[in-house]
Amino acid sequence: MKKVPTLDIRRYETDRDAFVAELGAAYREFGFCCISGHGIPKEEIDAAYEAFQAFFALPDDVKRKYHIPGGGGARGYTPFKVETAKDSKFADLKEFWHVGREIPRDSKYADVMPPNVWPAEVPTFHKTGYGLYEALDNLGSRVLRALALHINLPEHFFDDKVNSGNSILRPIHYPPITQTDVPNVRAGAHEDINFITLLVGASTAGLEVFSEGEWLPITSEGDAIVVNIGDMLQRLTNHVYPSTTHRVTNPAGDAARKPRYSVPFFLHPNPDVVLDVLPSCITPDNPKRYPEPITAHEYLQERLREIKLI
Repeated sequence: MKKVPTLDIRRYETDRDAFVAELGAAYREFGFCCISGHGIPKEEIDAAYEAFQAFFALPDDVKRKYHIPGGGGARGYTPFKVETAKDSKFADLKEFWHVGREIPRDSKYADVMPPNVWPAEVPTFHKTGYGLYEALDNLGSRVLRALALHINLPEHFFDDKVNSGNSILRPIHYPPITQTDVPNVRAGAHEDINFITLLVGASTAGLEVFSEGEWLPITSEGDAIVVNIGDMLQRLTNHVYPSTTHRVTNPAGDAARKPRYSVPFFLHPNPDVVLDVLPSCITPDNPKRYPEPITAHEYLQERLREIKLI
């Protein structure tokens, strides 16, 4: 069976050309790659997971204090069975929290990037959660530099397009499945909206990617973080980097009775970045697929409506 590769990002400094070629090839084929050697300490990841698990263990009425009606789930808590994969009849079997970028409240993006809220009941949530946000934001920028080089752009092409990105850290809790005839999977087949997604330390198996007509399980090795392409980067690169369909399945047997936790980081561009196909990604074999440009913020709003978050 084919397998999504794991690549050590330290080779970007020691063996750059080969690393960029291998990374680009992985994304062209799968839209996914596992990144090791990223330097985010396991202790930091574990501490953040502990804080997130402590929050999800709180009583429902306490968690719902942090649900912001009309906020589209942009910050704080979103309850179980709200988000629904595009075109799916069933809501996903999950609850989650959103941490966003801390920006000055007089920033030009303040109207579309609200302040964070933090659960008072879990004192470590703020420090560990935002620490992980910043670590993944930094790692995502490094991955984007390699992706830029692979399509003959300057190394730092994306830097000023994501430095105030509307990026989201999303701790997710998939509660144990207790009924036998659940019609829906934990997270329905979908593509991500953003530039790239970094998934750190999924606690159990279940993530699958659709490739050439079959579902491939993604299992990360050691400290590897799963990084996949989102629709905004697919659009910008004219599908040179594909945003691949993926899902989280329900495990068989006793494993279904265990909770699952995962923490994806959705790296978004700055809200006013215009998603217009890069000229370098237009060829006779791959003509321009998107004649109309759209800003990242307008595109995000479109997609949030489709998945029933707004």
